[in-house]
Amino acid sequence: MARVFIGVGSNIEPEKNVRAALRSLAQQTRVAGISMAYRTGALDRPQQPYYFNCVVEIETEASPTEVKHGILRPIENSLGRTRSADKYAPRTIDLDLILYGDLAMDAEEIRLPDPEILERPFIAIPVFELAPDLVLAGYNLPIREVATRMPQGGMQPLEDFTRLLREEANRKQQT
Repeated sequence: MARVFIGVGSNIEPEKNVRAALRSLAQQTRVAGISMAYRTGALDRPQQPYYFNCVVEIETEASPTEVKHGILRPIENSLGRTRSADKYAPRTIDLDLILYGDLAMDAEEIRLPDPEILERPFIAIPVFELAPDLVLAGYNLPIREVATRMPQGGMQPLEDFTRLLREEANRKQQT
C-alpha cells in the first residue's frame, strides 16, 4: 500500500463539496488522516470567495496515474468541476496528488512531489501536520523545514469543520 497525500480545496459551496469529496475518497481508498482544514484567500484573486483547504492522507494500491485519473478526476467531475484556461478560476473542488510514497517523478501530467508544496503554506503545513518526519523525495528536504519557514498569515483554522470531516471519515471507515 502506498502512502499518498491529496490536496483538497474548494471555494464554491466548500462545506458541501469538501465533505462530498472526502466521502468519495473514503469509498475508494483507506483514509489514514485528515489535516486541519483552513480558510484561505484565493491566490491572486481577492474578489473571489474564500477557499477551504486541507490535505488528506490515504493508503491505496493504485498507481499515481490511477489515483489521478481513476480516483481524483472522476470525483472532481462528479462534483461539477470544470477546467478552464484560468488556472485560478473558482472551483467546486480541486483534488491534487501532492505526494505518493517516496516516489519522485516528472511526467507529462504528474509531478511528484507536487512542486507547489515548496510554495504554498496551505499544502506544506497540512502535510507537516500529518507527517512531521517526512522527507520530500527528490528534494531531500524535511517537510518540517519547508513548513516552518512558510508564512501562516491568511490561514484561518476551521476546527469545527475539521472535527466534522474526521468524524465522517471515521464513520465511513468503520462501515
